[in-house]
Amino acid sequence: MTPLLILIVASGGTLIGLSLPLIRRKVPPNSLYGFRVRQTLKNPEVWYPVNAYSGWRILWLGASIVLAAVVAYFVPGLDVAWYGSIVGIVAAVGLAVGLVQTFRYLRQLARDTK
Repeated sequence: MTPLLILIVASGGTLIGLSLPLIRRKVPPNSLYGFRVRQTLKNPEVWYPVNAYSGWRILWLGASIVLAAVVAYFVPGLDVAWYGSIVGIVAAVGLAVGLVQTFRYLRQLARDTK
């Protein structure tokens, strides 16, 4: 199970690393990287705050995945299927919550700028 732990921790670390330029507003509108929806791509004044907001969600998602992987690794008697399920559920729920929150923020930002 140690190789799986390493893979999952590396994946969570990658998410954290990818979130930092978004949080720091260093990523300009593009077609590959960031929260890319019609409203963000057509307006840099929307792109940067929404991507900074989503960057924080990605950072917390990566940290949650790493934490879940490490904690579950040390649960005695936990088999690989349960281990993967626990980490997968944390990742899926975190992603869903982050997406919902970011779309709500985008809608609020659009309403406030009208």
